[in-house]
Amino acid sequence: MASPGEHAAGAGREDWIRVPVGDGSGRWATRGKSRLVLLVVHNVTSATRLLDVAPLFDDDTGVQLLATCPGSSAFRAGVAELLTALGVPVLPWAQALATPVDLAISASFGGELHLIQGKLAILSHGVGYTKRLATPDTGHRTPDTGHPSPGARPRPAARIADAAVPVFGLSPAWLLHDGVPIADALVLSHPEQQARLKDACPDAAHTGVLAGDPCFDRILAARPHRAYFRNALGVHPGQRLIVVNSTWNPESLFGDGGDEDVLPTLLPRLASDLPADEYRVAAVLHPNIWAGHGPGQIRAWLDRARRSGLVLVDPLHHWRQALLAADAVIGDHGAVSYYAAALGTPVLLGAAPLAGLAPDSPVADFVTNAPRLDPYASLTPQLDQLISAHRPLTDAAELTTSTPGESATLLRTLFYGLMARPEPLDPARPVPLPCPPYEPPRITAPLHVVTVRGPGREVSVTRYADPRTVPDVRGDVHTAVHEDTRDPGRLTLADVIHREGSPDDPRFGGPARWTAGVLDRFPQCALAAYVTGPDSCTVRTRGGRLLHLTGTTRADPALYASALLALLADGTEPTHALTVRTGSAVHSVTVTDAGQDPGSESTTPKGPKDPKDPLRG
Repeated sequence: MASPGEHAAGAGREDWIRVPVGDGSGRWATRGKSRLVLLVVHNVTSATRLLDVAPLFDDDTGVQLLATCPGSSAFRAGVAELLTALGVPVLPWAQALATPVDLAISASFGGELHLIQGKLAILSHGVGYTKRLATPDTGHRTPDTGHPSPGARPRPAARIADAAVPVFGLSPAWLLHDGVPIADALVLSHPEQQARLKDACPDAAHTGVLAGDPCFDRILAARPHRAYFRNALGVHPGQRLIVVNSTWNPESLFGDGGDEDVLPTLLPRLASDLPADEYRVAAVLHPNIWAGHGPGQIRAWLDRARRSGLVLVDPLHHWRQALLAADAVIGDHGAVSYYAAALGTPVLLGAAPLAGLAPDSPVADFVTNAPRLDPYASLTPQLDQLISAHRPLTDAAELTTSTPGESATLLRTLFYGLMARPEPLDPARPVPLPCPPYEPPRITAPLHVVTVRGPGREVSVTRYADPRTVPDVRGDVHTAVHEDTRDPGRLTLADVIHREGSPDDPRFGGPARWTAGVLDRFPQCALAAYVTGPDSCTVRTRGGRLLHLTGTTRADPALYASALLALLADGTEPTHALTVRTGSAVHSVTVTDAGQDPGSESTTPKGPKDPKDPLRG
């Protein structure tokens, strides 16, 4: 077998870096005596775990971080951008193999890791080691992809049911090369993994090191900030946040290779079954889905759902915050669903293939016993039942890590021990999860609105963001349509037309001019509502009155316009105040009169349309 240097030389040196390592680096590097730590980034998925542990070397001026990509993963999209953002020198894989390092850290098994010149620590990039995966040839390891090498016949991992298929990361096929462990340390998060390692691969049992789960520790540390994360995702008081989560592969919730393709049925129901003001829906999709199909394609597939209010969560930086913010998760057999269960969050499985899971793993037990989603039944009763009957799964929390909150300390001790370097004096602490950017709800799909008058000036409002399927509910019905709807023909049928903008936005001319223009262009429209902030909007009635509506709690202010229309339909004086109910939430809304334009047409406000006509309503 060729030596690492000979192997590297055959690949050419034109793209090799020269600082801080490489030919003549001693002349150019300002700090050339540092210990070298190499981060082996296979794909964006494995990078998430490496980003958890890289800060353990912060403030140590005697450590130089390097990065490389083996090129073994089928999911290469986004890796170059991620490495650039990481901001450390990136070595071509051939140079990485030719460069002696003090420590290499990997979160997968792809590429010829056994050729790395230095100590090697391997972490799981999921929740322990749970997946079965057939082994491609080990001359050019590509196990992180699930794809055999050229010439081998592929078969989807989730369909493999025979016991001979090894557990990815916890069996000789992945852990040994020529009978010798490829890793100096295999990081385990719980003794149950240690026991399975000993049974599956005795020759590598001595490499197992219990060092917790750095990903889960960061989640646990961020629990006090749940309210911040809910605010960032645009969750209003009284709303439930439902996180739809999918791992990658054909048998996942997002996949089309299972017994049935659930996604086309589930997506419309998320809009048509769940009242828009009572639920907020977010999607957490595995990075391999984004990398494999392309962000533009993902957004295109989910366009209607996004226009109905679905928020797509950043799969690298913000999925954990979404889990902490969630009231319930609709998921599958992936690690994210298990992390949710470990947090005590109710989980409903929309896909639950067992064949690709290690049968003795905690995840397999969870998938076997977790409640199942009926994609053809109404979602609201299923979610109500899930949440009301939920009892946290203590086993999931206990089996995720045996040392909660201690992973940073244990891992840093491990890494510095492998490098034979004294640890920094300051305690090892994980980096806090950042608060995501604010993602305000923005529904541009036509809204099917049901209003019910209560006592006094109280109105209950229920809005659905997909009028194709009208729920069987009683009340007066009208349609509210955003001016930016992708179905402009619905504007000619709308009772309320709305949009958002700052009061001084020159594009729309401000609330007074915009509302007047809308009523002029759409004579059938009863109200035009210009949302000026998170709790206020300005509306103009068909009679020309300009009113300011301001709520005392966060909600979509266009909701207030629909409640006002219900009052106007009964001939109620629009000024003063009203109370708006959405599910269990109660919103107090102040209504102030901004005057009536001279010469405005004075007509009787239009009432809601026939509730039996959903296309008109």
